[in-house]
Amino acid sequence: MLQEFQQIYGLIGYPLGHSFSQDFFNQKFEAEDINARYVNFEIPTIEDFISVVARNPVLAGLNVTIPYKEKVIPYLDELDPEAAAIGAVNVIKVMRNDRGDIASLKGYNSDIIGFTDSIRAFLKPYHKKALVLGTGGAAKAVRQAFINLGIEPVYVSRTAGDDRLTYAQLTPEIMAEHKVVVNTTPLGMYPHIDECPDIPYGSLTPEHLCYDLLYNPDVTLFMRKSAEHGAVTKNGLEMLLMQAFAAWNIWHSKR
Repeated sequence: MLQEFQQIYGLIGYPLGHSFSQDFFNQKFEAEDINARYVNFEIPTIEDFISVVARNPVLAGLNVTIPYKEKVIPYLDELDPEAAAIGAVNVIKVMRNDRGDIASLKGYNSDIIGFTDSIRAFLKPYHKKALVLGTGGAAKAVRQAFINLGIEPVYVSRTAGDDRLTYAQLTPEIMAEHKVVVNTTPLGMYPHIDECPDIPYGSLTPEHLCYDLLYNPDVTLFMRKSAEHGAVTKNGLEMLLMQAFAAWNIWHSKR
């Protein structure tokens, strides 16, 4: 029963079978003797977000994952400036008044912190431009992280647009110019491990860094095909850990 805990934290998204956060935070609570519980709130539609908040009177914070990082924003009272600039939220801080009633819901983005800290050590002087596969909430955080790092990012999408390339436009010249490739799509996530983004893997070289935000499986098909052509590969587990630490700091900040 959740009523026995002083604080409840959780994750909203759909589906959540792949979630790492529940085990991570509950192990933390047990190890540090914190009277709290982390719960997966698998909600089929974003409209169910209201009931998650209403039915949990000691809810203190939430993480947000696919497909709600952008859709949750209209339900929040306030956004951190960086989350507002990105246009995506993956951490919600529940702020309460002296009576215990919700005073406000504030959205943050810890993806940008986790991604920046996890990729920094892998970057080389020739990593000047990056391809960001996907255009969702995670892609927006990755794009902003690259801008902060002084790397020029461009989205890659199945649909054409003024601010992006399509997969069909990824010529050998484009691949040679963009030596960092980040998969922010769910392609390749368990159980669909035989899927991967449709990029020209034959144009990759040992100077390419191919980063997959996915972490289940440990080595995705995107990573395996990239490595076959000599590219350096990395999965998203370290990013996940770092953004989890950042989320905890956000929830417990006195600001």
